[in-house]
Parts: sequence; C-alpha cells; structure tokens
Amino acid sequence: STMFLVGLSGGIASGKSTVVAVLRELGCAVIDADVIAREVVQPHFKAYWQIVRYFGTEILLENGEINREALGNIIFSHPEKRQLLNSITHPEIQKEMLKQIWKCFVLGYRYVILDIPLLFETNRLTKFMKYTVLVYCDPPTQLSRLMKRNRLSQAEAEARIATQLPLDKKRKLASHVIDNSGDRESTRQQVLKLHASLEDSLDFLWARLAVGTVVAGLGGLVYLLLWRFVS
Repeated sequence: STMFLVGLSGGIASGKSTVVAVLRELGCAVIDADVIAREVVQPHFKAYWQIVRYFGTEILLENGEINREALGNIIFSHPEKRQLLNSITHPEIQKEMLKQIWKCFVLGYRYVILDIPLLFETNRLTKFMKYTVLVYCDPPTQLSRLMKRNRLSQAEAEARIATQLPLDKKRKLASHVIDNSGDRESTRQQVLKLHASLEDSLDFLWARLAVGTVVAGLGGLVYLLLWRFVS
C-alpha cells in the first residue's frame, strides 16, 4: 500500500477543530504540530530540563511546568535566546513528529493529515502535501464567532483576524475547501465527502520504500514543518 500527506489549515475561529474532530471519528490519522510543540517542553521531556537550565527557574509555574508567556517575553526581546530555544526544541519536536508519521506509515494509513495552523502563511510547506484543505467560513461569521468565543470587542477581534492571511485568499490556495459557515451537520457531510475522495485517490506522494529512504526524506520535511511552530 501507499500513503500521502494532506495539509489541513484554517483561520482563527473558522472551525478547524470541528473538522478535525470529525476526521478523528472517521479513524483518520491526524498529527497536530502545535500539540507536539507543547508536549516536548513538558517536565518528562529532555527539552524541558535544558530549557530550565539555560533560562532559569523563574520561567516555571507553581506546578513546575514552563510558563509559555514568560518564556515568550524573553525570546521576543532577545533574538539570541530565541535561537537557543529553537536549538533545544527543534530536535525533540522533529523526533516526535517523525515518530508519529512513521507510525502511521507502518500501520498502513491511506493518508496522514498534518494539522498546521499557518500552512498557507508559511507557503513553503505546501509543496510537501499532496493535497491541502482549508476550513473556511465567511468573514462576518468568523468575526462573530471570535467575538463570542473569546469575549472580544469588534475592534479586538478584527485586530486578531488581521494578523493572519485572509480566509478568502487562503481559499484560492487550497486544493479542497470545507465551508464551515453553516451548521455542524453541513460541515460533517463535507468532511465525509472529502474523506471518501481521499480514500479513493490514486495519486500518491510516496510509494512504500525501504525504511532508510523514507526516514531520510521525512527528516527534511519535519524540520521545515516545525520551524514555524517553535520560532
């Protein structure tokens, strides 16, 4: 059998988590890059101890976990410390991402979904995906949902949305679009249709090759995928 990669993205409050939930219900393999980036800095990971060693215990919360906001403030104003953090986390994230992709490969999944929030903003990552999927909703709906979800004023919500590439522009870049402007059932039906299409696809990115060849290829891909999420 063979396997290919599908890049999944959206915009703030567009409903990507809803689509991911349906995909998981269908038994699809979904790898969340943001989740991995958070996991590798937990106390039981090697990167955690290296971060504490170099940045000090003042970045820790009372429960011993890393205060991401405090650490973010440090690296924001000190580029050299930002590079140091990247040098600590990149290898660990890469290993975890590779482990998950390889596990899916060995288990014989037809395709693997890489949930990448800024897939279209980074642009260079799309070339590694056989297909790209955008979770879309119309701008008024996006604004309304964000204001309600985060209890923001209209101006605050608009400012947050403005930090991302507009959904209408992303829509032109995606090979598939899930329109989440309507109700949940409408979105679900679109996801079911997409899943069926991907399962039946005869266009593959990789053939099942020798382990060494696959690992070497994935290593470069994973590095690029992770660059955005910890930098």
